[in-house]
Amino acid sequence: MRTRNFHDLQVWQRGMSLARSVYQVTAAFPKSEVYGLSAQMRRAAVSVPSNIAEGQGLGTDKQFASSLCHARGSLYELHTQIELAATFAYLEPKRCAGMADECDEVARMLNALLRTVKAA
Repeated sequence: MRTRNFHDLQVWQRGMSLARSVYQVTAAFPKSEVYGLSAQMRRAAVSVPSNIAEGQGLGTDKQFASSLCHARGSLYELHTQIELAATFAYLEPKRCAGMADECDEVARMLNALLRTVKAA
């Protein structure tokens, strides 16, 4: 089941795309959020593909599954933070909906990969 390189995992690729999107949108947040919501969103977004990559490099499927669960937790944090950003009008509703959809897609991919790893 394992790929030779985490770059080959589509879920990692989508996670990277989501992280880039988060960096782009948070650049326009108010300066008062530099150490607040903006920083939290960036950390959570970076954590998703980082945990996938780390887990793929670990020795066992159990360790990989654990890292995928950490990635999913960070993704759910990010989804919550996106909703907060919309509540404070830092994100336009259309952009918020698009990013939420992106989170949902990455979550589906993570869940599918997690089922596959656990079945191995």
